[in-house]
Amino acid sequence: MFTATKRELGEVYAFFRLLADGEVCMGTPDVQKDENNRWRIALVQREEHDGTRRYYIEEEDIRMVSGETNRDGVFVPKTEREPERFPRADFDEAARMVLELLQGTSGEEVEVSDALEGFLDAVRIYDLEAKSDDRTDFKVAFWDVEAPLSGFFVRCRLSPMNPLLDGGRTANLKLEQTGVKFAVPTVNKINALPESPTEVAERMRMIERLGGVLKYSDVADRVFRCNLLMIDLHFPRMLAEMVRLMHLEGITRVPELTERIKEINPLKIKDELIQKHRFYEYKMKQFLLALALGMRPAKIFNGTDSAVEGLFLVDGQGEVLCYHQSRRQVLADFLYRNSRFEKGPLEKDKYGFLERENGTWYFKLNAKIGLVKR
Repeated sequence: MFTATKRELGEVYAFFRLLADGEVCMGTPDVQKDENNRWRIALVQREEHDGTRRYYIEEEDIRMVSGETNRDGVFVPKTEREPERFPRADFDEAARMVLELLQGTSGEEVEVSDALEGFLDAVRIYDLEAKSDDRTDFKVAFWDVEAPLSGFFVRCRLSPMNPLLDGGRTANLKLEQTGVKFAVPTVNKINALPESPTEVAERMRMIERLGGVLKYSDVADRVFRCNLLMIDLHFPRMLAEMVRLMHLEGITRVPELTERIKEINPLKIKDELIQKHRFYEYKMKQFLLALALGMRPAKIFNGTDSAVEGLFLVDGQGEVLCYHQSRRQVLADFLYRNSRFEKGPLEKDKYGFLERENGTWYFKLNAKIGLVKR
């Protein structure tokens, strides 16, 4: 018996469920099954520390072939090893066992039974989180084994979910402190406010009470600044305003924050552009799509999508829903309606304090965005 995190088991659950079902339902923007859109799955490819595995879905069995992926991304089977076969019903049973662990245990760590451990060994799953360099959890061929592979990442609502944007200190945005010039003891007093869930907001309010003004200045990291400018030349200012509102007003959901941004209109654009063209919603959806399909704060983004082509979402009942970039509007609407801003750790991500740079005081905010749990 060994322990695993719920996040690891969420990925394994999706993998087993897809192999057992041999198909997946497309998801709607409101996280429902689109019953008229079921895609058949021909094979699932997964990376392990000792090579690549392909799991071909046949009528009654799963045929597993081990091999390597060469530099051109082509799968090369190991000729000396015969393909192994497992009944699809076994994957169904294993998925049921994992779901019981996800739904029935509290805490982040879960004890895996001997039966489930034996099955994982049999189907050669040693790394519960797949070992890929391209941020995909596994790749899927739809309809036919000759079809091109689509890369997916998995998010499971029954476990903690990795954020869409978690850049650490590279995702910091700088606000310049203007208005009154603060003496060093005043700055120290502001920075010394006690730890609490609202300490960032309390510091910002204290700065304003003392006559200071925080106005958007820049993105702390050069690469992340350029990445945000690819969405729009004014997008960094819009993002900083959303993060500021999240702290000051306690609003985290993306649609609600976007509504507030429309009221405040930080970019001072014409009302027609806001209301008729839905400028702010559109820019936010473009940003969320870019994050889901490959944008990273510290990696140069040139608008080209990465190996990720979509995501599998496991809902609270264990249903697996598929969101694919070929249905771009559905994916954009799903991300927009089901994302929220989150707070990263202050010490680790180095934000939420007044800091001096070249004689000017700055207050950094951190942009972190994840999917909602329900």
